[in-house]
Amino acid sequence: MNAVAVEALVKKFPSTSRRAGGAIALDRVSFDVGAGELFGFIGPDGGGKTTLFRILVTLLKPDAGRATVLGRDVVKEFRALRQKVGYMAGRFSLYPDLSVEENLRFFASVFGTTIESEHARIAPIYSQLEPFRDRRAAALSGGMKQKLALCCALVHRPEILILDEPTTGVDAVSRREFWELLGTLKQGGLTVVVSTPYMDEANRCDRIALIHRGHLLAVDSPDGIIRAFDRPLLGVRAGARYKALLALRQYEHANSVYPFGDVIHYTDTRTDAPLEQLTADVRALLASQGFDDASVERIEPTVEDTFIARTGSPDEELKAGVA
Repeated sequence: MNAVAVEALVKKFPSTSRRAGGAIALDRVSFDVGAGELFGFIGPDGGGKTTLFRILVTLLKPDAGRATVLGRDVVKEFRALRQKVGYMAGRFSLYPDLSVEENLRFFASVFGTTIESEHARIAPIYSQLEPFRDRRAAALSGGMKQKLALCCALVHRPEILILDEPTTGVDAVSRREFWELLGTLKQGGLTVVVSTPYMDEANRCDRIALIHRGHLLAVDSPDGIIRAFDRPLLGVRAGARYKALLALRQYEHANSVYPFGDVIHYTDTRTDAPLEQLTADVRALLASQGFDDASVERIEPTVEDTFIARTGSPDEELKAGVA
């Protein structure tokens, strides 16, 4: 049995909401998550990730379609399901005036358990928090806040963990540590469903779903997503990078041209042309425009390149980096 099964899920927000003119947040979304899988939703803000997660944890009702978590319908069996799900909201949602220990004891008591009885479960994370157990939650660093929230989500021994952008706004070192914790939980057999706008975090998942404006663009392993990139990708470097970018966008054979760090990622409309010809043509174009220092070489695509290829343009809210 799948840990999560979603079929043709639809959620609409009326025009009276904060979304101007109303919006379809989820448009016939279907996917499944296997038991013990680390499954990631990758996409920009506004893509539908938070709406989907709130439905999965029974905080929102879908307008159409069906979703089950751990074999329980998220609408009809919401009371029983809430006891079995650990959830971290996108924003820090613990009590800022309570200490680390007080927050954890409170959430344990809500589910009829204690820190002591569940210590083995939360030990890998709580061991990092314990030196600060008397510190107010509001005084913790961003990374430590997320670790406390993860502890509170785990203290009742959930069978599935659903995390909505848990590393947003957290420094790179804390992001890496957090994902290492998720890997440890997965090795222990826990099913983890996580969303993120950081493309580099996709590689840490068993499978990922690319989501954009309420639509699933693809569901596959990170390698499978990358292999779906259907044409050579060229990396262009030039001293006057922005001017080179504009020149390439005017090129008659340009399919996509966008900045990626200090490199320009370029694809060509001529999918059947030899790589050597594509490289030579782009280099010649740049030289004719005065970019004598430009270098052009084939590079390997990333999950972000595949996302951009499927959406048609780079989204400013996608966050590239190294975890």
